[in-house]
Parts: sequence; structure tokens; C-alpha cells
Amino acid sequence: MDTNNCLSAHLVGVCGSGMRALAEVLMDRGWSLSGSDLTAPTASIKRLIERGLVFHQGHSEENVPETTQRLIYSPAIPLKNVERKLAQVRFLPQQSYSQAVGQLMRHSTGVCVAGTHGKSTTTAMVATILEESRRLSAVVMGAELCDGGRSGWSGTGDLFVAESCEFQQSFLDMNPKYSAILTVEPDHFDCYANLESLQAAFCDFASRTASDGVLLFNSDCDVSKVVSKKAQTNAKRVSFGMDHLADWQAADQEQTSIGTRFQLTYQGKSVIEIDLPIHGQHNVWNGLAAAALCSEIGVSPESIRQSLSRFHGIRRRFEFVGEFHGVTFIDDYAHHPTAVRTTLSTLRKIMGTRRIRCVFQPHQIRRTTVLMTDFATSFFDADEVLLAPVFAARESVADEPEVVSRELADRISLEGVPAQFFTSLDLIVNTLEDAMRPGDVIVTMGAGDIDRIHHEFTRRIQ
Repeated sequence: MDTNNCLSAHLVGVCGSGMRALAEVLMDRGWSLSGSDLTAPTASIKRLIERGLVFHQGHSEENVPETTQRLIYSPAIPLKNVERKLAQVRFLPQQSYSQAVGQLMRHSTGVCVAGTHGKSTTTAMVATILEESRRLSAVVMGAELCDGGRSGWSGTGDLFVAESCEFQQSFLDMNPKYSAILTVEPDHFDCYANLESLQAAFCDFASRTASDGVLLFNSDCDVSKVVSKKAQTNAKRVSFGMDHLADWQAADQEQTSIGTRFQLTYQGKSVIEIDLPIHGQHNVWNGLAAAALCSEIGVSPESIRQSLSRFHGIRRRFEFVGEFHGVTFIDDYAHHPTAVRTTLSTLRKIMGTRRIRCVFQPHQIRRTTVLMTDFATSFFDADEVLLAPVFAARESVADEPEVVSRELADRISLEGVPAQFFTSLDLIVNTLEDAMRPGDVIVTMGAGDIDRIHHEFTRRIQ
């Protein structure tokens, strides 16, 4: 993919988080873009439309311009899609999202962040540090910065940063010099039959790290440690974590009024104090990983400290979205038991004895059924759970979304946390309107369209 000349592309599934980030980077570089999606344009897509993106809602042959030079498609778009079939007839070059990103990365030095949890936030932290150090060539990630709303952009530096996802082994299209492996847990059950196959994919990804590069791994995660040992690369291995044997550690942690503070140490020696204006132990891990990776790249400790002190997080990751009649609204992307447990634990530490009502939308039938027992025990820090039908992304279903969510509600209740199933998000909104009281905390969680809940209330706030 020639990034030096102004080219054109049609993006199928452009509203997806990664595709939108890619569109932002390409438009920064002067590309002429069109795109299509089944969903209505979001605020982010509307900003791209204002910059020149030609957007079509729905899929049709007419959406693909005669003059376009390539078609780039989301992982959710199958070969039978009408626009992809037209591209075949026209002999128009096609690339998946990850293939396009991987090709762009070849023109710079790759920096990749992978793992089951934390990769969006860690990628955003790394990009923020490198941008302020004038080292960033571009970044693509699966979430928007709270400050500015960007999920992808170009810079003037030499380092291309990419959130690298294991879904469909798409991260194997990347060619990093610097890579980070965060936590690795069973997930994406439509792609990986067991933990062994998932671990093998991460080993293949880690093996793509350049021999003169750095492979950063999480010493607190057994799978991450195994991946580091088995990876077929001569890259320098560096560990981060709370384990006393880790190269990079976060010491002397404390909660502050606006977030967290810790001492960044390397092999037992203090490097610099980090103040993060975001809450949660999980964000200490994310901040530690970002600081360690950027240190290995060669960014100064002071630059890292200053950049992280101004990092206010990404959308839908423990995001404060407003207050309505004394009720606080928090929105989070959590859709895995570990993430649910971590989010609620953090919220309980901050909110104390305030009543926490958790509105949860499970994501995918397969994930929910396989991890049902873990999900059932993940809501301990909530006072009440309101469950929506499963958001069945990429799955063909009948009545399973309701059946599985009803079962999860029953299992949560058996664990001692009152839980109730609702057949629609609208019913949840109506129930909350009647039930919530000043001082309550409403946290919406899930990777589907659960954020519609808080949008209903924030619209009234505005």
C-alpha cells in the first residue's frame, strides 16, 4: 500500500472501531475515502463525513465508486457481501482491516500491543506518550480518547502503534519491532477451541517481533510468560508486573482523589513517580506496561511522566458520563468475567457504600455459556444487576439471547446478588427511571449497544 501518493479506498464496515481508526489515519494522509455500514453513522463517522468521507448506510453495489483503487473490509464482513463480490468482478484489490494496517506498518517501525484485557487503554497510553515525544507515525486502536474523540491519527515520527487483536488471528498480519503481551485468558470461542490454541496464536504473534526489537510480557500472567519463552525470536525479553522478579514494577501504589499514583521502578531501582488521572488497579497495570514499553523504545522518564499525567482515558472504559438527579452514570466496555469483576471492584472502592446498580449486556452466546460460572460470580460488588438479552455479535440465533441471559440472571441471584432479566433495553430504562434514587450509581457494561442506556439519560441531562 503506497502511503506517499494520494490514493482512494472503499471501506466496508467503516463504523467498526478499528475501521474507523484506519479511516482517520488514511484521511490524515490525504486519501479519498468512501465507506458503508449497516448501522447509522455515529458522531465519529459524522466527523469523518465532514472531512470528506462519502458514507452509505447499508450495502449495495452502487456504494463502491468506479474510481476507487482498493476495497478494505472489516473482519465482520464475509466474502458473500455484495460489495466484496463486486470488487471480485472488477478485479479490485481487497484487504482485510488487519492486512491494511500491517501493510501501512511496513513503512514505519511497528509497535504492537496484544492481550485479552487492557490493550485499548495501553495502546492509547503508548500513542499519547510517543506523540508528545514526537515519535508517533500513526496509531490505530479500538476505542476513542476521552480527550478529542480520536481512535486513529497520523504524526510526524517513526513509530506506528497498533492495537493488535487475536480475533481470527488478525494480529499475525502485524510486523512489530516492539511488542507487548498483556494478560491472556480464554476468549473468542468462535476462533479458539481451547486455551492451548489461543496460546499458540499468541506465540506466533510474539515470534513476529523483530530480532533487534523488544518483547514485553506480563510476569503476573502464566500464559504471557509461556508465550515469551516459546516465541521464536531473538528479540530482547523484558517483563513487567507486580511480581518481585519483574524487570519493570509499580511500587508504592496509592489511590488519589483523581486516580492512582505509583513509583515506576526498573530492576529494583526507582525511575520516576507516575500520577495517573484515572482510577483502578487495572489501569496501574496498563500504565506500567505503557511506561515500560516506551522506556524500552527510548523515551525519557520525564516525558513518560508528563504524558501519563495528562491521560484521561478512553471512551467506554470506566467512563464517567454524567449525573442525573443525583444519580452517577458510569459506562464500561467490560464483557469478560475478569473485566466485569475488576470494574465493579474499582467502582466499589471509589463509591463506598453508595448503591451500585449494574446494567449488563452479555456479548455473544458462546462466550456467555462457556464462561457462565465465572460470570455468575463476577458481580459481587454490585447491589443489583439488570440483565439485557445477549448481544449476539457474529452469531445466528433464535431465542438463545433471552434464554441465556435468563439463566445468567438466575445464577447471579443464587450467588447472593439480586439479578433480574429484561427483554429489552427500553424496559431497563423505564425500570431505572422509577427505581433510581439520589446517590445511586448506574454502571452500564458490555461490548454491544448497552451504552444506549446512558445516552437516554445524558440526553436529558443536556
